[in-house]
Amino acid sequence: MTLGIDEVGRGAWAGPLVIGAVVLGGAEIEGLDDSKKLTKKRREGLDVAIREQASSWALGWVSAKELDEIGMSEALKLATRRAVKEIQAKCQKNGSTFDEIIIDGTVNFLAGTPLEKYVTMIAKADGLIPSVSAASIIAKVARDKFMAEQDDIYPGYDFSSHVGYGVPKHRAAIKRLGVTPLHRLSFAPLAKYAGVESNSQNASEEESKSQQKDTTRQIGNKGEQTAADWLVADGHEIIARNWRTRYCEIDIVSKKDKVLYFTEVKYRKNDNFGDGLAAITNKKQQQMRFAAGIFIAKNPQYESCDMQMLAISVDGNPPVVKDCVALE
Repeated sequence: MTLGIDEVGRGAWAGPLVIGAVVLGGAEIEGLDDSKKLTKKRREGLDVAIREQASSWALGWVSAKELDEIGMSEALKLATRRAVKEIQAKCQKNGSTFDEIIIDGTVNFLAGTPLEKYVTMIAKADGLIPSVSAASIIAKVARDKFMAEQDDIYPGYDFSSHVGYGVPKHRAAIKRLGVTPLHRLSFAPLAKYAGVESNSQNASEEESKSQQKDTTRQIGNKGEQTAADWLVADGHEIIARNWRTRYCEIDIVSKKDKVLYFTEVKYRKNDNFGDGLAAITNKKQQQMRFAAGIFIAKNPQYESCDMQMLAISVDGNPPVVKDCVALE
């Protein structure tokens, strides 16, 4: 069986990079094609069919801040590894398998991994190979939905219409409002917002602040990825990462059996400041529940699921999961 892989969001100025990965197995889904050639309504209908009928599917997400830190080339590899890791866990759980990997394009994002030998790169595969078409569809639908949800958090940018690409409307909004945490400041058109043009008098101070900020980001990313890997190993399907409302951010949304989990991750490199779970106050838990309700309202396919809040404590360097607690 074939594992199809495709990316969405490579050229966007804002928002995550998303890799779709699908093993169709014996599923025969009519109408699969390059996601860009399909109407929004048709894509969303096929997205439901793929998730229900495919042998296995997964999404690999890399946030804008991660992309800024490691660059596009490494981000593509990282998102692919995340998607494939989840696919492998699902295949192991449901007894399915794949013996071929087809990646849309000309670059092998799995180069240097044990799976490299199974990969074939095909330009325009998203319009030729059904499993790659399916991967492009689930990735685009998920990313478009994520960007549309950002309109509630960052009004004025109209992310739902351009999904982060550098169209005139988006450029005008940036000029008027500035950038958001969704924007990729490593992209040349936005570099000035990262302080690249700061004067020499303040350069040393700004560089120090930037390095400190980057270190904080990297620590948080490591902790969240460790928690996500732990959840996948425990049988969870990662639905979303860093899902935001204007009231609260949910670090990880996952599903296991008939339960939808909303997880807050607390990472401490050492115990000098106590257990990270102590920082999850009653107010924070209330915000999480409220955000979880909004998530389900916007994703009605999960209405039949039970809802559970989790808190995961990650400690050490390299980080390891220390504790996982169900919040009442």
